[in-house]
Amino acid sequence: MEQTVVIKQKMNFTPSREGKKYFVKTFGCQMNEHDSEKIAGMFELDGMTKATIEDSADIMFINTCTIRENADDRLYGTLGQLKKWKDEGIDRKLLVGGCAAQKDKELVRERAPWVDVVIGTHNLTNIINLLNQSEDWGPITEIIDEIEDLPTDAPSIRESEHSAWLTIQIGCNNSCTFCIVPSVRGPEISRRPSDIINEAQELVGSGIKEITLLGQNVNSYGRDLKIDNKSRPYFAQLLHKLNEIDGLERIRFTSPHPKDFKEETINAVKSLSKVCNQIHVPLQSGSSDILSKMHRGYNKEKFIQKVDMIRGIIPDVSLTTDIIVGFPGETEEDFQDTMDIVKYVEFDSVYMFQFSPRPGTKAYDMEDEFVEQDIIKKRFQHLKDVQTDISEKRLKRFVGTEQVLLIEKPSKKNNQVLTGKIDSGQITHIDKKNVSTGDVVEVKIIDSTPFYLKAELI
Repeated sequence: MEQTVVIKQKMNFTPSREGKKYFVKTFGCQMNEHDSEKIAGMFELDGMTKATIEDSADIMFINTCTIRENADDRLYGTLGQLKKWKDEGIDRKLLVGGCAAQKDKELVRERAPWVDVVIGTHNLTNIINLLNQSEDWGPITEIIDEIEDLPTDAPSIRESEHSAWLTIQIGCNNSCTFCIVPSVRGPEISRRPSDIINEAQELVGSGIKEITLLGQNVNSYGRDLKIDNKSRPYFAQLLHKLNEIDGLERIRFTSPHPKDFKEETINAVKSLSKVCNQIHVPLQSGSSDILSKMHRGYNKEKFIQKVDMIRGIIPDVSLTTDIIVGFPGETEEDFQDTMDIVKYVEFDSVYMFQFSPRPGTKAYDMEDEFVEQDIIKKRFQHLKDVQTDISEKRLKRFVGTEQVLLIEKPSKKNNQVLTGKIDSGQITHIDKKNVSTGDVVEVKIIDSTPFYLKAELI
């Protein structure tokens, strides 16, 4: 059954909460971060201003996650702590959204009845209407199972004035057994290329220099649009169109799926001047047996073929990955297969996760095969140690080279240092003298660690 999606062009309503302050607390992935930016934008469209701390907020929105470790415990623990916050203020409102809300539905208010609004992932643009209803009629839960609209003009309040997320696709058609995204985000729905191009141009007009294209599986983007009556991905063509936008400095994308990488996409990364020389290739496991249990759609050999294809086209590309340690049934031999790929590929960095069962996933029901926690922790530490050595080696290749650095923000640890990323994605620190956030500057890399680079102006 095909789903009809209405594209909303404008969001207009009269501000009704001038003088009120809001605070948005976000758990989870980049998609959640971008959703939180939209929530903040709608709050400000309603007249509110951002609170710098939770205690000064009148409206609190918790954007929840189901993916990160102990996500459910963290959610309900946070809501328990916020009961005191709500009780201590006058007319404070507590709102909960995101993937955990989509999954748990009415359970959220059963476990935390002091919550005023529970909203899912498919109807975030209705947040102000639901807040109004809760003030008039009491607590409300609205969870819909299919997305009703793809707003192209939903306002966003971004943390960065120079970099922005740009959603090109929502949902996922894959069925990975460790992941609940298809259940809480729905099937893949791609935005029209013209909508994406228009938003990118508006972002550049507002001062944005770098965009990161967001989707659960970006390299299958456009297959559902059937452009030119063909059910095939349109991602490489989208990169070409975005590369033509005047004033845009950089294009990144996340997250792709290894099985859907095509040579045309890799060639686009190589040939297009604004597409960054960085590719994320989520491995998850190096064992063919575990990959089969995960329903990943590739085995160890096919993953290596994809990496060899990427490196054959772009030898100096920076590769990053995701790895889950301790998936149900993982043996020592399976883990060694993962380590073999880690050593073969030599990723610049690895996002590592210890398996944690998620209610609603198929892996949650593999309890008879759960790996003991002490074994998971031991394997995780070994992976961390090996990858730290690899990252140290990989990042040393930049020392002495000249790079272009987009300066993003002050360092959290040293107020005399600014930090940003070079083209291939490595975090890079530079003395703040003679530079400012938002600058795109030519630098020389003077030192490296396994986790970041140090640079000086040329």
